[in-house]
Amino acid sequence: MTAEEMKADGAPMEGADITPKRDEGVLKVVKREGSGTESPMIGDKVTVHYTGWLLDGTKFDSSLDRRDKFSFDLGKGEVIKAWDIAVATMKVGEICRITCKPEYAYGSAGSPPKIPPNATLIFEIELFEFKGEDLTDDEDGGIIRRIRKKGEGYSKPNEGALVEIQFEGRYGDRVFDRRELRFEIGEGDNYDLPHGLEKAIQKMEKSEESVFYLKPNYGFGSAGKEKFQIPPDAELQYEVKLKSFEKAKESWEMNTDEKLEQSCIVKERGTQYFKEGKYKRAALQYKKIVSWLEHESGLSDEEDTKARSLRLAAHLNLAMCHLKLKEYSQALENCNKALELDSNNEKGLFRRGEAHLAVNDFELARGDFQKVIQLYPSNKAAKVQLVTCQQKIREQHEKEKKMYANMFQRLADKDLKSAATLQTSHTEDAEMKDEQNGVEDKSEVDTEA
Repeated sequence: MTAEEMKADGAPMEGADITPKRDEGVLKVVKREGSGTESPMIGDKVTVHYTGWLLDGTKFDSSLDRRDKFSFDLGKGEVIKAWDIAVATMKVGEICRITCKPEYAYGSAGSPPKIPPNATLIFEIELFEFKGEDLTDDEDGGIIRRIRKKGEGYSKPNEGALVEIQFEGRYGDRVFDRRELRFEIGEGDNYDLPHGLEKAIQKMEKSEESVFYLKPNYGFGSAGKEKFQIPPDAELQYEVKLKSFEKAKESWEMNTDEKLEQSCIVKERGTQYFKEGKYKRAALQYKKIVSWLEHESGLSDEEDTKARSLRLAAHLNLAMCHLKLKEYSQALENCNKALELDSNNEKGLFRRGEAHLAVNDFELARGDFQKVIQLYPSNKAAKVQLVTCQQKIREQHEKEKKMYANMFQRLADKDLKSAATLQTSHTEDAEMKDEQNGVEDKSEVDTEA
């Protein structure tokens, strides 16, 4: 861009007004059309090249000169307002020129030493790519969000929050679910919502409208969803508006009475989920009890007794959930927590024995079942499991005996083979020597003849 292309201060600028207020604060001219139909949304990671000038033609910055593209999260205040507005109107491959007034750039402060106060700036921007925001803890791309409309405030729903949403679920080009729904976060399974969508909703602000892209393990997984004719390992898309929500009280917001009361409620809810075979949902409820009561202090004797009872039940039930889910290390952890509260607890010892048995720690399992029988002689299940342990231990010993026997036999065979080889070698050496002597004798005879 040459100085001749710049406009003097006070002269009318060229371009379309793209500001929401239509105050001509950002004017845009497209120099090269982009491709496709989509433009970046709020929260997208965008990658651009740019050059910036003052109105007198002075270039103050350029990523092209550095040969280094620039990336930022759109609409998050990481760049000047003009950029957030302008880049949201672009398509991949597009090059545009924007003219931005000071209030959409660096304002009355400027950005010394290169940008003076109250400077109108001109930028040329080329958009290379954009991609949605990854909401997963492991950043594995399993939940991607693209924000169509930014929400209000900074508060977001938490686990247990009561939310009201309007949503549409798509598989390919087909809409398979369209509803308005009011439910509690953590209860989505009851309403045929995938767990990845619940996780995504917890990242939303009130009145936010977003599109979520879910990979199979955050959607309906390898089972699919027959009700919606969703096949196994399907990628899903949800458009969601969070109309309102009421946050669940955090632990620090509740007094002891509230924690004890709520613990009783979620314990019953967890038990109902367990009976329905919804072990993950049940576990979520029991975990709440642990988080609320584990570090509670200053309790009266009566409160302490009730809290210990609830914590014990929560750990025992969590152990059972994890056994059902074949998550044996977590089952062991919760059994140990339960046994810290009650060292002779029948269920804690039995379930720990089951977890040890499941991971082939037969000796440890036998110890737990023996203790159960010692303390509770009428426990028939423990007697059955003890017999199983003893059988497994015998099988293991037989296997080890056979393995060691085979190993020693192989070593013995190797020694015999080595000895035989050595004997053969000695014999061959002797025969060769005799043969050599015979040749010499024969040569002498021949010579004499």
